[in-house]
Amino acid sequence: MEEIRRKNRTWINILLFGLTVVSAFFVGITWSLSFKYGDAVNQDFPFSLGERFFKDTQVISLSVLYSAVLITILLGHELGHYLTCRRYRIDATLPYFIPAPTLIGTLGAFIKIKSPITRKQQLFDIGAAGPLAGFILALPALFIGLSLSRVVPALPRDESIVFGEPLLLKMITGLLFKSIPPGSDILLHPVAVAGWVGILVTAFNLFPLGQLDGGHIFFALVGQKAVHLARFFLGAFLVMGIFFWVGWFVWALLILLLGLKHPRVFDEDVPLSPGRKAVGVLIVVIFVLSFIPDPVRGLNLFGLLRQFGL
Repeated sequence: MEEIRRKNRTWINILLFGLTVVSAFFVGITWSLSFKYGDAVNQDFPFSLGERFFKDTQVISLSVLYSAVLITILLGHELGHYLTCRRYRIDATLPYFIPAPTLIGTLGAFIKIKSPITRKQQLFDIGAAGPLAGFILALPALFIGLSLSRVVPALPRDESIVFGEPLLLKMITGLLFKSIPPGSDILLHPVAVAGWVGILVTAFNLFPLGQLDGGHIFFALVGQKAVHLARFFLGAFLVMGIFFWVGWFVWALLILLLGLKHPRVFDEDVPLSPGRKAVGVLIVVIFVLSFIPDPVRGLNLFGLLRQFGL
């Protein structure tokens, strides 16, 4: 009976997936226009996003590419969780995607785990599978997208969105663009933007907090001590919201609502295998490479107060 009810609800997953593909496509038009025509603001002819730009076949194809790459990264992340749950016979739903007219076209995706996770090994594997799969897919997207990106004369900062740069992006940029002339910017190819989003999603999920992937991983690694890490990062969110990006205040509120503590497992005193501990070290490295203190630059508390004349 439960299986029949689940099949009857699969249409919700399919509908949300389709809406998210469409939402990401239309947001991808913005990034595609920016990539192809963004340097037009530095030229003499007037630049406007008229109807002819939206009929540009290259813009449309780049938008399809952005949507496809982004959805693939998010889907890979969630299937990592879902398939690992299936491996351990743990009841979980198919991924739910969240369409949204945001800068990236979605608010991400999630699965619902319906049965309790009672073993530390299972908890670690389920938590780690998603970020690892997402990172493995986002890394080549970021590399290929950056290799297709363009160096242009510096764009006016008040007319452009400036992304924060994770350490990984800086490393790849240094490898691909060994000598960028002073007073220049890099116009990101839409595939690079999708890769950047994938890296950002990976970092967000790896915070060692409550029911986030990082919460599962670090609870499996250090047990009840994980709550001290959670409190540290909650305080760090408030500090980063002041100096880097106000979105950290939203994260702090979300974590408070979800709770800092993690449900216990039966075998808390049984240590993880050396192989899983090594994967835990890899997860920390991935988090350091992916973390972005200011995903969108200039949107800190002080910057917003200045915009309102305060």
